[in-house]
Amino acid sequence: MTKKHLEACVRESLEQYFRDLRGVEPHAVHDMILNAVEKPMLDVVMQHAQGNQSKAAEWLGINRNTLRRKLLEHKLIK
Repeated sequence: MTKKHLEACVRESLEQYFRDLRGVEPHAVHDMILNAVEKPMLDVVMQHAQGNQSKAAEWLGINRNTLRRKLLEHKLIK
């Protein structure tokens, strides 16, 4: 999947979200999107990194401590 394809998927999902609202005002769209995307992203990256947090953090371009905090927040580790 290319970056453009991923962007197109996000765009279409958001367009569908607004259509489904049928005129109702949205609320906290930014948080909704981040929460919807971050957990599965972390889960898949951790699987491909075979649980290696240092490797996963490097792939994600974030600090290992930040990754660990996010994994705990999303209950992906104990």
